[in-house]
Amino acid sequence: MTTDLPIDDEVTDDDVARPGADPTAPLVSVRGLEVTFRTEQGPLVAASDVTFDIAAGQTLAIVGESGSGKTTVASAVLGLLPSNGSVTAGQVLVDGRDVARLRPAQLQQMRGRVLGLVPQDPMSNLNPVARVGRQLVETLEDTGVARGAAARTRAAELLAEAGLPDAEDRMGAYPHEFSGGMRQRALIAIGLAGSPRLLVADEPTSALDVTVQRVILDRLEDLTSSLGAAVLLITHDLGLAAERASHVVVMHRGRVVELGPARQILVDPQHEYTKRLLGAAPSLASRRIQIAKDVGADDVVEGADLLAAAARDESADAVATDDAAGAAIPVVRARNLRKVFPGARKGLVGRHPDVVAVDDVSFTIQRGRTLGIVGESGSGKSTVARMLLDLLPPTSGTIEIDGEQVGVRSRAEEVAFRLRVQPIFQDPYSSLDPLYTIYRTIEEPLRAHRLGDADARRARVLELLDAVALPADILNRYPAELSGGQRQRVAIARALAPAPEILVCDEAVSALDVIVQSQILHLLADLQSRLGLSYLFISHDLAVIRQIADEVCVMEHGRVVEAGPTDRVFDDPQDAYTRRLLAAIPGASLDLRLAPPPLS
Repeated sequence: MTTDLPIDDEVTDDDVARPGADPTAPLVSVRGLEVTFRTEQGPLVAASDVTFDIAAGQTLAIVGESGSGKTTVASAVLGLLPSNGSVTAGQVLVDGRDVARLRPAQLQQMRGRVLGLVPQDPMSNLNPVARVGRQLVETLEDTGVARGAAARTRAAELLAEAGLPDAEDRMGAYPHEFSGGMRQRALIAIGLAGSPRLLVADEPTSALDVTVQRVILDRLEDLTSSLGAAVLLITHDLGLAAERASHVVVMHRGRVVELGPARQILVDPQHEYTKRLLGAAPSLASRRIQIAKDVGADDVVEGADLLAAAARDESADAVATDDAAGAAIPVVRARNLRKVFPGARKGLVGRHPDVVAVDDVSFTIQRGRTLGIVGESGSGKSTVARMLLDLLPPTSGTIEIDGEQVGVRSRAEEVAFRLRVQPIFQDPYSSLDPLYTIYRTIEEPLRAHRLGDADARRARVLELLDAVALPADILNRYPAELSGGQRQRVAIARALAPAPEILVCDEAVSALDVIVQSQILHLLADLQSRLGLSYLFISHDLAVIRQIADEVCVMEHGRVVEAGPTDRVFDDPQDAYTRRLLAAIPGASLDLRLAPPPLS
């Protein structure tokens, strides 16, 4: 076991502020980095033998699934490892200084001016009780860029440069008054406030819609280019990395398994794990499907396209037909749905205008098929899902399940409805009770509906665990002891417990890594083909919808702007908004037929 590296007491504060002695050296040079955490079970090596360089003005992306060591390496580069973590081998040279050997006061002088950070979750990284302008002014003052009125003026300029409309007026707003994209812009402004030479962007857009994601990344690229800053981009999506970075580092279980020019790795991956990442990325799968169609290779069906094809072909047998008309009978029919939320009270007099969340939406779902609803945040997708689940009553319009109207029934019919229609929510950690074991979590709907005795319920739980490919030895564990993918499988098992006919999946894979996401999508397709399930699949990611859905509805501002078979909508979009969503898919501009470029 190696020990913590010694602190360099000879490095002065003036040395930290001075540029590196060798102007030809990379701005960042990581050599043989090892990071170890002290735990109750003993030392845990989270990153080992990590080596890469980043030149000034270059963007390098580190990709890998959760637990691969991406964020650990980024934290080591920034000198922000938690108290139980330390660099136990190697060097982390930033601007000629070994970050691992600097004293806290010296590191503090580098932060903001040399080292900048745009973290992943803006709501966790912005102070909820401080106005956004105040937080930016504090950053400017702490880094010595400006003070007083000059800091306030500069703060407004930074927000405007980050693409925030009405920046001067927005200075007085609190984070909860911003949308997700606006909060991310505020974090970018804070990260770039001190004009850092290196900006670390840790999953800066993973929770954002694809269109907002593109706007944010374009803005980030423009600002860092104007500063000549190097960028270390942390992401799990190789499509995004290849589109935005010149070089890519692929990490797996704390080690670098592949490193090189982004396009070369994209078209000619050498390591099996890199190939798995490429095969699992929805953005790249969608792009490969499109290229295959463009060149007339209709018989090219691989990866995600195989998932969609299998789900459609195998579920066709489950579709019920009307013997007289020969037409498919929909299991779900929504007619002219409208949902209006009354405006909040405005002071002592009057109210804000009513909010029309869903406006004249109609659709059908055939038995054993999947309807995808896609659109940006605020488009009305989740409101439609909640109305189908009878968690929200429509202001007008109707939803029918097998010809019976939702929301108009007796208590007994309500219970029967809950057995037939089950939800799978976005975040499995918040949708699972942290105090329930996995067994009790999956058993809960069976017990609530008094389905079977104790022995029958246990047998059903074990059957469901097997169906979602989870081992029986997790039954006595708690959600916190499982990975994100395992938790989502538990959520699926719980939804399947009462043997429903319809699953409403509201962003069910958006919080997962691409490999886990791919596993869950394959699982849902397999369950559909075996059990004849019908899905309403809500997502802001068209690349995911292409893989899982048979038909798709595109929503904007509460209305359906385009609907039809998935292939038709992707191959020949009619609405400008749909075309904008398709163009915003990460990697949409990549030509995967390109030969790999020469090594540099």
